[in-house]
This record gives sequence, structure tokens and C-alpha cells, in this order.
Amino acid sequence: MDQQNRTEENGQESNEPNQRDHGHAAADGVDPTINASRSNRSNGSRAQKEVFEWVKALAIAAILVLVIRYFLFAPFIVDGPSMEPTFYTGERLIVNKVIYDIREPHHGEVVVFHVPDEGRDFIKRVIGVPGDKVKYEGDDLFINDKKVDEPYLKESIENAKANGEIFNNQGTDRNFPNANFTTDVVPEGMILAFGDNRRNSKDSRMIGYVSMKEIVGRADIIFWPMDKISFVKHK
Repeated sequence: MDQQNRTEENGQESNEPNQRDHGHAAADGVDPTINASRSNRSNGSRAQKEVFEWVKALAIAAILVLVIRYFLFAPFIVDGPSMEPTFYTGERLIVNKVIYDIREPHHGEVVVFHVPDEGRDFIKRVIGVPGDKVKYEGDDLFINDKKVDEPYLKESIENAKANGEIFNNQGTDRNFPNANFTTDVVPEGMILAFGDNRRNSKDSRMIGYVSMKEIVGRADIIFWPMDKISFVKHK
């Protein structure tokens, strides 16, 4: 009996460590699984939030680009020699589209406007505003019977004089008024606009007065090519 009891006691004692080990193993087996599941859900939630934040940021950026592009500013590519030497073909400009919602154009400002008959946009300089009486003959500009200097033409006129020429020397239709347009007073809601390259510019001397409703905006910045980045001079 004593031996049997001792054997049973030994058996019980020998089983206790196994039970403790099993209990410990079970605990160790459950907790990592739960923790891993929770960690995966947490990581997935963070990833979804991060993706959502990126999508939201990109959507806001896209909306801002559209607002700026269509309501505030617009790019314009110069095409043709009509504004040389102020601008050359291929140069890219930023056009301010809101300034003339606030006020009317001023003398000397460079504007971009639609020409419906041409199906394209022109870039020219404002010479006359509503109510102005304008006369342009040779290289002399008169507004309301007073001679007006055009500093943006100074270099071109001086170069022509050095060769014994008039800069604006390509015929009487380059003057204003002319045979095509005899009215010398700028009507309400209109502007008179010439190119800086008066020898080679299709402008109000050929197409007439420009409706303010057709004005896209004022050319404010040259942004390309990079070595010509600058603000546009309007005087």
C-alpha cells in the first residue's frame, strides 16, 4: 500500500508540471493570435486612413488647379512676331483673368483677347480706352490731340531712325484711322489695341475695336523659357 500510494503520489506530482506546462502553452498560444489579429486590423485601418487622406489631398489640389486655371489665371503661348521685341514666338505667359472684372483696361497694358472671326486669341497692347480720340500716323501717336510717348517702342523707333526709316512704314493702312476704320473715337465697351511690332502686326488697324467682353485678361508674367522669367512691363 505504501508503495502504491507513493507511486500514485509520484504520478500526481509528475502530472502537475505537465498540466502547468499545458496551461502555460495554451495561454501563450492564444494571446499572440489575438494580438496579431488586432495588429492587422489596426494596420489595415491606418493604411485605409492614409489612402483616404492622399485621395482627399489630390482631389483638393485638382479642384484648386481647375479654379485657378479657369477663373483666376491662364497660360498663353506667344505665336507670331506681332509683339516683338517684347515677346517672341514660343514664350509662355501667365494671364490674369480677374483684373478686368475689377476695373477697365489702362493705356499701355498688354492684353489677351478672343478674335471670333479668327477663331483664336491675340495678344496686343492697349492704345485707346472708351472715349479716347486716337490718331496714329507714322511713328507718332496722339490721344485726345496730345502726342503720347510709347517707351516700349523706343528701341525699335531708334533703330529705324538710325537707318533713315520710319518704324511704322508699311503703308497707310498701318496708320489709324485708315480706309478700313474711319471712326477715331473709341466706343463704349471697346478698346483700341496695337501690336508692338507695328510693321508686322494684325491688330485694331485691321480688325477694328476690340470688345471688352472678348478680353481674356492681362499678360502679367513670362514663365518660359526660364532664363526670361519676369513680370511683363505695361508702360
